[in-house]
Amino acid sequence: MAISFEIPERVVQEQQMAMALAQGVMRPQARRLDEDEHARPVDFIQMIWPVLRDQQKRQLDKLLAPPDPNKPKREGPGITYLRMMVQVEALSWGDAGQYLCMPSALLAGSAIEAVGTPEQKERFLRRFAEGDDPKWGAMAMTEPNAGSDTKAIETTAVLDPETREWVLNGEKIFITGGGLALNESNGLVVVWATVDKSAGRAGMKPFVVEARTPGVIVTKAEIKHGIRASDTVAVSFQNARIPYDHLLGDPEVRAIDEGGTKGFKGAMATFDASRPLVAAGALGVGRAALEFVREKLIEAGIDIPYDRPYHKLSAIQRDVLEMEAQLKAAYLLTLRAISLLDHGQRNSLEASMAKAKAGKAVTWVTQKAVEILGMMGYNREWLAEKWMRDARINDIYEGTGQINLLIVARRILDYSSRELN
Repeated sequence: MAISFEIPERVVQEQQMAMALAQGVMRPQARRLDEDEHARPVDFIQMIWPVLRDQQKRQLDKLLAPPDPNKPKREGPGITYLRMMVQVEALSWGDAGQYLCMPSALLAGSAIEAVGTPEQKERFLRRFAEGDDPKWGAMAMTEPNAGSDTKAIETTAVLDPETREWVLNGEKIFITGGGLALNESNGLVVVWATVDKSAGRAGMKPFVVEARTPGVIVTKAEIKHGIRASDTVAVSFQNARIPYDHLLGDPEVRAIDEGGTKGFKGAMATFDASRPLVAAGALGVGRAALEFVREKLIEAGIDIPYDRPYHKLSAIQRDVLEMEAQLKAAYLLTLRAISLLDHGQRNSLEASMAKAKAGKAVTWVTQKAVEILGMMGYNREWLAEKWMRDARINDIYEGTGQINLLIVARRILDYSSRELN
């Protein structure tokens, strides 16, 4: 049976539209927004919002549609995540920092879909599918003392029995899009907190925190090495009162042997959906660097032959072919993880494999690009040094490369986190 890796024509057309936006709007602003870190990419936001709003409306209507027994079942997989993958790759080719300012539900939406009730999905996701004003969602999990070790989360949510409100206290850091989500009307952040510290992971629950909630304070806008156009903040929760029904899913804490890790599993399901898209973003940055190197080598009269034995190639020619091979390997792993999502199948192993490989590959590829380009690669006149800085985050956020390799090992060997850590 033949295996085809061709992208459907409809997805190709959307990819071309994303590339036009990346080339015409994002790339020309990339250096300015890198220098002025906390400036908002207004042009990009204004142009992308109507498109994202309509996409999110279609996805939400499909998600919430009641089963129709008379409707014929679709043959084959969907293409929702494939569409997202090619768009993320194209927009990250334009500028990874601006892409991360994209007005949409983003990680908040993934968490709501993974854990929320049908009523909560309708209530919280509907805002991202209507209106003229852009809206942002974000997710807050990382803390000063809880990074990759999510069970160490210290932010607490205590139920006030008199008002039936949850009272949140704690601190979250490195929240991508957090400032936009909390300062703009109709924005929201999904905050992971513990309702019972003694229950460990079983006590972890996600809460929807609305923009401008009293007691929710943006304490810091991060100054970053790369993706500098991205809005990344730290937030303090000081007796912030959250409505009872803003806890996503079931508030009851159950023992682990009674299925009491649903909240934690919801967090992991969020990562299973987001890690392949992070990998797609890494691919976009890597492609930008590779294409630029090829362009400059052509200008210097250096071609990259594919029909010549490896030992007859120059060192630079071998490097460029290796850059391409590394990105292609990451692309195929990412496509595999995305395909499983579109088939409705579990992809925890494949998501971590794609994320780990793409993060490592883009880091190496962009460093090699700067090396090949020499002092002009290191100079801020070209974007090569920026791509090198932007690339590094892909091996850090959404689970570091080490953590994802650990997940891969556990899945392959069938070991628990207690058996292999």
